[in-house]
Amino acid sequence: MRIKSVHHAMVRVPFKETIEWGSGTRIGTTRLVCKIETEDGITGWGETLCLIDAVPAVFEKLVAPMAVGYDISQVERFWRNVLGAGYYHHKRAAVMAAAAMEMAMWDALGKRADLPLYALWGGAFRDKIEAAAYLFSADTDTLRDRLTGFLDAGYLTFKVKIGFDAASDITLAEIARETIGAATLRLDVNGAWTPGTAKRQMSRLAPFDPAYVEQPLELDDLQGHAYLRQWSPVPIALDESAYTLQDVGNILRAKAADVLLLDPHQAGGLWQARKAAGAAEAASLPVGLHSGAELGPSQAAYLHLAAATPNLSIAIDTESVYLSADICRNPPKISDGHFALPEGPGLGVEVDEDLLEHYHVTSIDGAYLNPTRPGWFPLKPSY
Repeated sequence: MRIKSVHHAMVRVPFKETIEWGSGTRIGTTRLVCKIETEDGITGWGETLCLIDAVPAVFEKLVAPMAVGYDISQVERFWRNVLGAGYYHHKRAAVMAAAAMEMAMWDALGKRADLPLYALWGGAFRDKIEAAAYLFSADTDTLRDRLTGFLDAGYLTFKVKIGFDAASDITLAEIARETIGAATLRLDVNGAWTPGTAKRQMSRLAPFDPAYVEQPLELDDLQGHAYLRQWSPVPIALDESAYTLQDVGNILRAKAADVLLLDPHQAGGLWQARKAAGAAEAASLPVGLHSGAELGPSQAAYLHLAAATPNLSIAIDTESVYLSADICRNPPKISDGHFALPEGPGLGVEVDEDLLEHYHVTSIDGAYLNPTRPGWFPLKPSY
């Protein structure tokens, strides 16, 4: 069960269109994908976010060579070994790099056991996973059309990016509520508000009955979020503030959120995300999953997490409908606003190495600066 070899590559799959929100634009998704082979011939695949140049560097210089010789069942030890090599100083890069290897270890372990990952984690608590329709547009006509399309496709939960400016926050929320009726509405600010703006905007948004407002303040401001949570009639969800298990612990101690959005790539792996969900469950908080435009391996991993985690009880974020392609022969698909649970061993998806080669890139491009606005860059907070 020991890892004999590690291979990795960066891939970028274009979006069908450029997506826009208050933090900028993206033209596609860049991911680091790894393949491991064990001494007894088992293959495992992993994937992670690749937004900064440090991620492939840390993977190549530390994660990959360290993994050779590791038993595929030692995911916790491996993660702590990465941090113990000095990378606690650079945790944001280390978590993303380690997450790809950790996912591949789980995939190989599931194949060795001939079991899907959810079965290794206590079994399926739910057998289908609700997906949230994800909306990226400050244009009111475009937003209305997209909402209608998602509604017609059977979606029950809608996540709308706001945070462009104070006036459009209200206009976009109003259009969303008018269009989707009584369906679940989420509003994502991405940390654009100052504390004073947050108090004012929460009061103005409350009549639209959002399930929550996500990341209203800058990600490090847990005290501000805790105060806002006590004051606001609208629930608070934290995403960028809740990357690692330690981040989640700090949020729970501060009582700074009603909902947590987790991401195994930003936590250091699937097991770290499960531990964070358990901590939230002890505080009676539901958790969801953040989306960074996952390809097939990560999307499958999300579904196993959602199936096996009791308090992962809300629709998961997904940008899958914006992807022009995938690297898997059998990527998870959405029908009537839900994903079916993968049933094959491990992740339950098959990576096509020809597609991996087709989408291979050597640089990270297309996030987040907006090429149509020279000199512009996002501020946190911005208004």
